[in-house]
Amino acid sequence: MTSPLRVAFAGTPEFAARALRSILDAGYDVPLVLTQPDRPAGRGMKLTASAVKQLALARGIAVDQPEKLRTEEQRARLVACAPDVLVVAAYGLILPQAVLDLPRLGCLNIHASLLPRWRGAAPIHRAIEAGDTETGITIMQMDAGLDTGPMLLRRAEPILPTDTTATLHDRLAALGGECIVAALGVLSAGGLVATPQPEAGVTYAAKIGRAEASIDWTRPAVDIERAMRAFDPFPGLSSSLRDTVVKFWSAQVVDADGVPGTVLAAGDDGIVVACGKGALRCTLLQRPGSRRLASGEFLRGFAVSVGERFTTGGTHAA
Repeated sequence: MTSPLRVAFAGTPEFAARALRSILDAGYDVPLVLTQPDRPAGRGMKLTASAVKQLALARGIAVDQPEKLRTEEQRARLVACAPDVLVVAAYGLILPQAVLDLPRLGCLNIHASLLPRWRGAAPIHRAIEAGDTETGITIMQMDAGLDTGPMLLRRAEPILPTDTTATLHDRLAALGGECIVAALGVLSAGGLVATPQPEAGVTYAAKIGRAEASIDWTRPAVDIERAMRAFDPFPGLSSSLRDTVVKFWSAQVVDADGVPGTVLAAGDDGIVVACGKGALRCTLLQRPGSRRLASGEFLRGFAVSVGERFTTGGTHAA
């Protein structure tokens, strides 16, 4: 009888925690979890354990939090646990070759796109922003490149017209958990087939920067609406009116024209703002220190008049 795989795990945010939960629930032996060091979070900037660390501790699994994995000392606990395979999901550290070579069955990565499209740090955001109608999960055998390794398993997931990064993330996290359990099952039976990524269709999902949060109203309305959904929950899209930074969380494209940034209508059904092509009926907005509000409630606390103009620039914390 084949012994069960010893699966070490490396990951940090909730996306990774969902995968770890699936691996544990499937009965795999997880001798060690690697995750990022505790970071300051929240308004009080209190040191907070990652979602993966919290889950691992709750399940009684050993946790290691090295700053890097470059030295023998930093890798010592991983070496000592002698994993058959290392599963990696949104870990946040680049794995040196010494780590890639350590498990006898290599390192498997759970990537939230259909590779080779959207290699890199922000595949969910960039897929929505680009207007893709489909994305998915790729289980990949890791190599030294940036998401360049051969593919072991791919499953598609539709992107809905209403999807935000938050809603799509949750579905892909669940799918990622299903996919890694399926891949480990085939791997333990010796049946996984590695397929090189095609050279055609490679795109890169650059990390989301706060500088992208400022709305450029000269862009087409359809592009701004996609970015609005792509940057929800972080960093959100912002614009300024009368020195007040307003975040825009939800909108629909409408057939209207005007000078970009100009308010064309304002009421309970939304604030209509002209764009470079078309306009947006903005229905969920937020001022600094407040919560997200439907347009009618927002307007009762912050009057907006037809003819006023939102300007590019300005960000605020949600």
